[in-house]
This record gives sequence, structure tokens and C-alpha cells, in this order.
Amino acid sequence: MTPRPIEALFDEYGESHRNPVNVTVHWIAVPLIFFSVVGLLASIPAIQVPYLGRLAVVVLALAGIFIFYMRHSLVLAIGMLVFASLCLGGARWLEGHAPWPLWAICLAVFVVAWIAQFIGHGVEGKKPSFLRDLLFLLVGPAWLLAKLYRKLGVTY
Repeated sequence: MTPRPIEALFDEYGESHRNPVNVTVHWIAVPLIFFSVVGLLASIPAIQVPYLGRLAVVVLALAGIFIFYMRHSLVLAIGMLVFASLCLGGARWLEGHAPWPLWAICLAVFVVAWIAQFIGHGVEGKKPSFLRDLLFLLVGPAWLLAKLYRKLGVTY
């Protein structure tokens, strides 16, 4: 099964992200949600994988996410890999320096960011796209990155 073209996904995602308040909320909340998920996954101990040995759950999850983005655009995939690496680095830094456990910090960030998302969609007057298709949980971060790329003149 070939994936839907990334622009079609962005257009569909963009239908419920037109209100400037909602878009601003997304510029803050979507990266925070992505970071918090990376941090939560980084909090899970490594698992034994046959023929590969012990692997961190976060590495396995990010590999799957990278494959999803690669199927759509190498440039978007690289950008998301850089962002995911920064998130993982930030999570590892918090793990070593924060007074609270990483999972607790990330859970709090996750909850607050999702509350903000639903407030943004309340202002927009449209339901979040992921309620129609969970795929849009991965489209959202790439949609923001694509907007940034367009501003910078980067072709993806």
C-alpha cells in the first residue's frame, strides 16, 4: 500500500488548523507533546530483542517513526530525526539534572500540552484531526516542520 502524498496529508491536517490562535497553540504544544512522548519512551528500560541484543524502547519507536517520514520525504525525515535527537538529548539531560523523575516531568508536559491543544481546537471550532485518523499524530509535527521549511525556502 503506497502512502498518501505528504501534501495531501498536510492539506487535510490544515483544514482544522486555520485559526491563528489554534495555530500558535500548535507551534508550542505539538513540539512539547513530541518531546514528552520521547521522554516517556526514554523512561522505559531497554528490552531484549532477538538477534539484536538490548535496545532502548525509545530507539525502536523513533526508528519506526523515521521510517514513516522516510516513506514521504527524505528531507522531512532528516529534519524530524534532528528534532527527535534534540528531544532525546533534552530528555537525557533532564534525567540527570532534574529534581523529579523524567517520566513525571514528561507526563505533566504531555497533559498540559494536550489541554492546550483542545483549547486551541475549541477556539478553532473543529475537532483535532487525529480523532478521524491516528496517523495525524505523526502528521502534526511534520506539518509544522514543513511550514518552517517553506519559510526557509527548503524543498521537501
